[in-house]
Amino acid sequence: MDWGSLGGLALALAGIVLGQALEGGSLSSLLQPAAFIIVVFGTFGAVLLQARFGDFLHGLRMLGWIFKPPVDDRHGLIDRINNWSVVAKREGLLKLESYFDYERDAFIRKGLRLLIDGTPPARLREVCAIDLERYEAAQRDGAKIWNAAGGYAPTIGILGAVLGLIHVMENLSDPELLGSGIAVAFVATIYGVSLANLIFLPVYQKLRTLIEAEIGRREMVLEALMAIANGEHPRLIEERMQAHLQ
Repeated sequence: MDWGSLGGLALALAGIVLGQALEGGSLSSLLQPAAFIIVVFGTFGAVLLQARFGDFLHGLRMLGWIFKPPVDDRHGLIDRINNWSVVAKREGLLKLESYFDYERDAFIRKGLRLLIDGTPPARLREVCAIDLERYEAAQRDGAKIWNAAGGYAPTIGILGAVLGLIHVMENLSDPELLGSGIAVAFVATIYGVSLANLIFLPVYQKLRTLIEAEIGRREMVLEALMAIANGEHPRLIEERMQAHLQ
């Protein structure tokens, strides 16, 4: 669990609520269902229009990474790579078969299988690089929906404000309806700006960081497999892998 993400979200929301309370306002004045529907539905509708449906769904699933990011197992992975390199150097590539079943990562399993099968290093790099490029493209396309949402939300909030003011103008003769219309107008703007800057854009930036880390991990694996395939000394491979931790 990423407690930093939870704490950051809680702190951001608490800042708005406490600030509203210190100004003498009530929390209920910030709860406007009409404004929420306009901003949220409008924003995600625009994002869905822009993105492919598969990328949209993938981006929503990636939201779970914010609170439970992929495990950074590079230290343990380096230990396993050291074992692979030593066994391959002393006993041959076929002996790596005993390590294959213990790996759960599909990318690592594919690379190990190619290595065990004696695939030439150039061909191994080509096949794994294609998988890596496809993975990176899919992850980045999914994350981009949050960046797009951060761009659309403030504008949709302004649209909600205009709709609220239209409602006010239509009911100038009825003072009881003026307050609700004005409330929707201002709260819609707050929703748009707050969602963009406190949730959507931070989520996008966090996902970018996590994607970069996972890409770096896979590049480390590919580099190790290439080194083993080329018959490099295990000590040299270990030193190169340690550089990825800096």
